[in-house]
Amino acid sequence: MTSILVRFLANALALAAAVWLVDDITLGKDDPSTGGQVVTLLVVALIFGLVNMIVKPVVKFLSLPVLILTLGLFTLVINALMLMLTGWLAGDAFEVDGFGSAFLGGLIISVVSWAVNMVFDRD
Repeated sequence: MTSILVRFLANALALAAAVWLVDDITLGKDDPSTGGQVVTLLVVALIFGLVNMIVKPVVKFLSLPVLILTLGLFTLVINALMLMLTGWLAGDAFEVDGFGSAFLGGLIISVVSWAVNMVFDRD
């Protein structure tokens, strides 16, 4: 249970870092208050976690030959596509404008999520 909570919070922090660092990734403009932004970020982190849990393994399996051919670098493209799918599912709450920003955002999310999991996940 603790591991799931740590991963959820790691995703939320990683998404916040991507929103902060990449100009073309924006968090909902409906509620400018800090509390509203935090709630929106947590909802987007939940959507992102579900996309990574359900869709990403299927996409990785179907792209296995390309993953082997590129020695795993195609995973960066898959991460960008998962971020774009999250933006599409979240609607106006989370917007990703273009593949380039999704690619950079996916890279940032991967690094930050890995770092947060390394610091807080002490199993």
